[in-house]
Amino acid sequence: MIPFLDLTRQHAALKSELMAAAERVLDASQFVLGGEGRALEAELAQLCGARHAVGVGSGTDALRLALTGLGVGRGDEVLTPAFSFVASATTILMAGATPVFVDVEPDTLTIDPEAMARALTPRTKVVMPVHLYGHPAAVDRIGAFAQARGLAVLEDNAQAVGATWGDRTVGGWGDVACLSFYPTKNLGACGDGGMVVTTRDDVAERVRRLRHHGDTGRCACPSSAPARVTSTTCSRCAIPSATRSPSVWPTPASAPPCTTRGRCRTSRCSPPTASGAGPRRIARRARCSRCRASRR
Repeated sequence: MIPFLDLTRQHAALKSELMAAAERVLDASQFVLGGEGRALEAELAQLCGARHAVGVGSGTDALRLALTGLGVGRGDEVLTPAFSFVASATTILMAGATPVFVDVEPDTLTIDPEAMARALTPRTKVVMPVHLYGHPAAVDRIGAFAQARGLAVLEDNAQAVGATWGDRTVGGWGDVACLSFYPTKNLGACGDGGMVVTTRDDVAERVRRLRHHGDTGRCACPSSAPARVTSTTCSRCAIPSATRSPSVWPTPASAPPCTTRGRCRTSRCSPPTASGAGPRRIARRARCSRCRASRR
């Protein structure tokens, strides 16, 4: 009997590379949003011709977060093909919007640009073409349709990573595109995963915040600890210094160290002056006025 799906053959051909990659992850112990993930983001952004790629937990997460990143919400409508995996519609519902199903072209089974005009209403906000079974939708016509009407284009690119339309790779035609690494996809993972790729800075920033409870992933380690931060990498979070955001507690460069012997949660405080005040006042009551930690 020939199995419908046999991933063991695929894994056997890649086993040495897969084991080496797993060993790198184990050795670094960066299991979430680590260096290997950032490398994949960079490679797929380049492949799709986008400025940003943001890794997430699954293709479904990618669609859900991308819709929210585009500002889709209650009262909005999203055009999507009537023939697709269920997540193309359910993620629209998750965002609070309404999916509007559009007929597909018989030769590619992707959304029919001519039929989109009949499904358009004043509440339409996004067009979501699905590149299905490796067949790209007609993204040039879809893009022209959307641009003429002020709509955003979200490409569901879960099943066509690396495919091209004309001389361009799909995933970089619209405002944003979503990838899936479910094991049965044409770029499958040993587990699950997804990615949002986009040329829009605002969408990338929103999705980065949404994927991690508001944290953009940029280091906020206090810049007052030069022994812990090298010129290339912060040793506390292993994020390259070039991407570090300013300390969440900005402090004048000339301010001396906090005198609370590490008890102060502020990166630096100023000691009391003769009058008891300073740029970061430590009150005479023996408490730091910024964090209320007791002086010792």
